Amino acid sequence: MDKRDGQLLPRLIFWESTAGCNLRCIHCRRIDVAGHLVPEDLTTAESKALIDQIVAFSNPIFVLSGGEPLMRPDIFAIAGYAASRGLRVALATNGTLIDELMADRIVDAGIRRVAVSLDGATATTHDTFRALAGSFDQAVRGIGRLRARGMSVQINTTIARHNVDELPDVLKLARSLGADALHIFLLVPVGCGVEIADEQMIAPQEYERVLQWLYERDREGLLELKATCAPHYFRIVRQRLAAEKRELPPSHARQQATSHPGPDGHPSGLHAMTKGCLAGTGVCFISHKGEVFPCGYLPLRAGSVRDQPLQEIWEGSDVFQTLRDPERLEGKCGLCEFKRICAGCRARAYGMTGNYLGEEPFCVYEPRPLRTAAG
Repeated sequence: MDKRDGQLLPRLIFWESTAGCNLRCIHCRRIDVAGHLVPEDLTTAESKALIDQIVAFSNPIFVLSGGEPLMRPDIFAIAGYAASRGLRVALATNGTLIDELMADRIVDAGIRRVAVSLDGATATTHDTFRALAGSFDQAVRGIGRLRARGMSVQINTTIARHNVDELPDVLKLARSLGADALHIFLLVPVGCGVEIADEQMIAPQEYERVLQWLYERDREGLLELKATCAPHYFRIVRQRLAAEKRELPPSHARQQATSHPGPDGHPSGLHAMTKGCLAGTGVCFISHKGEVFPCGYLPLRAGSVRDQPLQEIWEGSDVFQTLRDPERLEGKCGLCEFKRICAGCRARAYGMTGNYLGEEPFCVYEPRPLRTAAG
């Protein structure tokens, strides 16, 4: 992990640039998504002040997310300002608004990578999840426009029951589109995810199968692969490496080779071999109103940049400090020999049990102390 004067530094800061979005996806982390910009969004001046707060103490990847960030008319002025201050800027978008002019503006703003959400290998699957007919084709066209301009593109795919069997085809699609990376997100039951959890969340055994599949595909080295909101993947990596007596798979070897994100500035897990769940330790999330959270899926407010500098929140928040102590974990996560590289998904624990320090409810692994006690 990055440190300065003994303090942890954020590697990734996600900023929800607006609550406005042109889609109403059934799995969205927001329940109150708006179809337009809202008055509570940080102003242009406040957004630039936030960037100044960030660079005052750290140099993370700065991810412009939403809602849909491309709905903000000033998003490129903000992105350009962040780039001019030395931040590596990434954009997370649904891709439906990327026409030729928008693609030019994304490149000209100094954005290093664009992450586009594709939640299935076919238009039928994606459009159903995204609740807009034609959104798949629009996103694919947007990706093509970005790639034609040399922009690095990452595909984000949220895995649930509706698309888990399409994963091999999603990987093929990502490669055919010229993407540099495929990041799979395991559904977290917060926001709209709470409402569809019983219907859409796959079983813990299926999570394990998906993560084993991801490990095997990563060994092939076809493109950058990453599991997000699935920290037990890093336990699987250690187990497989030990069993096979092999070296790190390609993407993890790249991650371990450097302690800093590379010059492409992509929002990837370059620090992932240190710890699986990075909420409050390597990551933080800033809402469209300036509220600071450990991650976008863990709704525990740590403060607001409208009230105090981000550095004070990052260094002094009680919830951040607690998340940085693996000895505070409870249940089998607290007993697990992999807790320092995994830690379980704190947001999933909170969403399922109301206790953010509780055990990861979608991990099938039984820690060695429990196996010893049972045996």
